[in-house]
Amino acid sequence: MMSFCQACGWSNLEPILSLGWLPPPNDMWPIGSDNRPQTWMPTDLLYCHTCTLVQLDYTGPAEVVFPAHYPYTSGVTKNLRDNFADLYREMKELLNLKSDDAIIDIGSNDGTLLSNFVDKHQVIGIEPTDIADMAQDRGIRTVKTFFNADTARKINGWTSSRGRNIVTCANCFAHMTSVPDIMTGIRELIGDDGVFVSESHYLMSLLDSLQYDTIYHEHLRYYSLHSISYLLHKFGLEVFHVKKIPTHGGSIRVYARKLGSSAGIPTTSDVRVMMDSEPHGADLVNKLKRFAKDVRLSKLQLMSKMFDYRLKGYTVAGISAPSRAATVINYCRLELDYVVELPGSLKIGKCMPGTNIPVGNENILFGSDQPQAAVLFSWHIADEIIPKLRAKGYRGEICLPCARWNQSHDHDPERDPCNWPENMR
Repeated sequence: MMSFCQACGWSNLEPILSLGWLPPPNDMWPIGSDNRPQTWMPTDLLYCHTCTLVQLDYTGPAEVVFPAHYPYTSGVTKNLRDNFADLYREMKELLNLKSDDAIIDIGSNDGTLLSNFVDKHQVIGIEPTDIADMAQDRGIRTVKTFFNADTARKINGWTSSRGRNIVTCANCFAHMTSVPDIMTGIRELIGDDGVFVSESHYLMSLLDSLQYDTIYHEHLRYYSLHSISYLLHKFGLEVFHVKKIPTHGGSIRVYARKLGSSAGIPTTSDVRVMMDSEPHGADLVNKLKRFAKDVRLSKLQLMSKMFDYRLKGYTVAGISAPSRAATVINYCRLELDYVVELPGSLKIGKCMPGTNIPVGNENILFGSDQPQAAVLFSWHIADEIIPKLRAKGYRGEICLPCARWNQSHDHDPERDPCNWPENMR
């Protein structure tokens, strides 16, 4: 077990839940690479009674968790593209962006976020995987490295003669190891008048909607507003604006600046309202313990549903292969025939981490040999995805894996495979 909290350094840590040993969620290799070794790492979740941070107790090597062949690209997800467009509009208004302000994105992936700022500001991406090459091909200047204080000093030299540095970090502020080094780098970049904007999966959304599938080795920390404010304050920053956003099943967008420097921007009322709404102390601990109990029950219910499918002789697929799918498949030991992804995904032709389950093109869902049942791993946007699947012709049952009860979605007799035409059974 980790001896000290990642954020505050205290040892006042309480175990909450373990999903056992899981593989990195994006360590995917081509179909047929069956003899290669697979890394597995523990996933014990801890709670810090000092700063209220929920965190994993094991930090995997960065080059293992984020391999060069990392297959995830943010640009393929419409709600992320929409979110980053909204972020641009919000930053432009809230921060009164000027043309000489520089936008520096940590964990910039394929440059989807920065594409909103191109031709309006100087932009620099920081991305350690080969996905950085995709951003470069799009004309987005990208440094292919992990972020740390040394990286920050080099980049700061490129922008020091310009206006403010606005540092963004969307869904990776919880990913990076060595918090002191990371925060030193961020402080170095934003200086006295810059701003740090982070987007992170929100702990309360995770707990309320039972998103245990977002527990994996890329996510080292699970922030509430209390815990992220504590961390930022410890390193000389203060939160002046916060907003709940729908990405990844519920996230928070947090704006921070140097302590005591208003930068001409007042603190919004949203900060105090959200702080007051969050449970803390014994209430939060009890909420975490209820979450742990419900996770175990949800796992058993999902396994029971899969057992029923197999007794009926169904072919069972997985729909979409986000990182969260690897957690569900390996924690619940799902036996799937295959997983499907949208055409163009870099995950097609590879196997799900920790398994030999192949990933193929989603078109198989809409033909005469479509599976009778499927687990929707992007269940947090089921209302958006399911109507599209039905419109394209998928008739089978759809199971949402992380609900507090795992029932098939909108099941009715007309969709019972026993009533399908002979050539589709």
